[in-house]
Amino acid sequence: MKTSKNQPNSRRQTIGMLRNVGLAIALLAGLATSVGCFVPLYSARPERRVQQLLYTSDDLRSMTETWERFWFLDSPSHMTPIRTHGGIM
Repeated sequence: MKTSKNQPNSRRQTIGMLRNVGLAIALLAGLATSVGCFVPLYSARPERRVQQLLYTSDDLRSMTETWERFWFLDSPSHMTPIRTHGGIM
């Protein structure tokens, strides 16, 4: 009979623990998405910040070229009705 009385209490403890875990996950998710607000993304020194921004923009620019090369968007399609000649004309 003691187990039947302890069962609701242990259930409350489990629900309380799950609530704490859920709140901790929500807090971590909120902090993970705020990088750049509380934690600066770039350096405070202007010279270093310019260098970091240039590197970032170069990476983003080359990403589109890599994307097009991966999906073969930079080459002519072979399904077009007009055939392209690959040699010198």
